[in-house]
Amino acid sequence: MKKLSILVSLITDDNDYQIEQAAFAQEAGRKLGVSVEVIFAGNDPINQSQQLLKVIQTSGGSRPDGILIEPVGGTALPHVARASVAAGIAWVVLNREVDYMTDLRRRSSVPAFSVSADHQEIGRIQGQQMGALLPEGGTAIYIQGPSTSSVSIHRTRGMEQAKPKNIKLITMKGTWTEESAFNAISSWLRLSTSQKLPVELIVCQNDAMAMGARRALKELSGDAAREKWMALPFVGCDGLPSTGQKYVRSQLLAATIVVLPITGYAMEKLVHAIHTKSQPPELLLTAPTSFPTVEELVTGRRERNQVPAL
Repeated sequence: MKKLSILVSLITDDNDYQIEQAAFAQEAGRKLGVSVEVIFAGNDPINQSQQLLKVIQTSGGSRPDGILIEPVGGTALPHVARASVAAGIAWVVLNREVDYMTDLRRRSSVPAFSVSADHQEIGRIQGQQMGALLPEGGTAIYIQGPSTSSVSIHRTRGMEQAKPKNIKLITMKGTWTEESAFNAISSWLRLSTSQKLPVELIVCQNDAMAMGARRALKELSGDAAREKWMALPFVGCDGLPSTGQKYVRSQLLAATIVVLPITGYAMEKLVHAIHTKSQPPELLLTAPTSFPTVEELVTGRRERNQVPAL
C-alpha cells in the first residue's frame, strides 16, 4: 500500500499555538505511518493561496493525498478548495467553519470536512472569566485577532454573550502574535486619554498577545505606572502546557483557556477516511476548558480580598 502524504498549511511560525499545531501534526504522522510536510503562510492569505495552488497543480505522484489548512484570511480559500478536490486531494479546514463545505462535499470524491475548537464556547468561557475576576464590574482592555478571522469573530460573539454588562471594553486588534499586541498597546499608551482610564483587566484572544500586552506595559517609564499595570490580571487563551498553563502557574496570567492543538485529531480522521473511502461529518468540534476553572478563579479572588480578622 502506498504511503499517504499529507500537507499541513498553517498561519505563521511566530505563534506558540501554531508551532505546537505543527509538532502535533508531525507526531500524528509518525504514529499513523504517513508522510507529513508542514508549511507556514507568514500571516499572508495570498501567499497561502499561492503555496497551495503550486502544490495542487504539480503533476504526477508528488501531489499530497490530503491538505490540512488553517486559513489566514476570512474566506478559507474556496477556489483552492475546489481545485484540491478536483485534483483528488482531500481538503480539511482547521479552526474554521466554512460556508462552502456543503457544496464542496457534494462535488467531492475525496474527504472534505472541517475540524475546529468550539470558538464561540471559548468566547463564553472568557466572558465568564471576566465576570469572576471583576465581579463589581469595571473596564477591560480586549485584544482580538484579525477582523477577517472567523475565529476572532466567534470568540468575540461568545464573550459578548457571557460577559457581565457592568464590564466595559476597550477593544484593540492584533494578528495572533506577541508583537502585534505589543504594538497595539504601545500605540494606545501614546494617546493622552490612556492613562486616565481606570483599566482593571487585560483580556486577549490568545496567550501570545497577552504576553505582548504585558511586555508593552512593563516597558512603561515610571515605577508607579509600571507597578499599577503589572498588578492587573491578564487573561489569554490556547493554554498549552509549556506556555499558557506555565504562565498561569507563574502568575504572569490570571487565567487561560486550554484549546488542544487539533492537527493530530484531524489527521487521524483524515487518514481513516482515506483508507475507508468514507466521508466524516462536515464539522467536528473539540471542547475548550478554563484554566484554572471559573470556580477556582472566584475562590482565589475571594481569598486575595479577604481581610484578616483583628
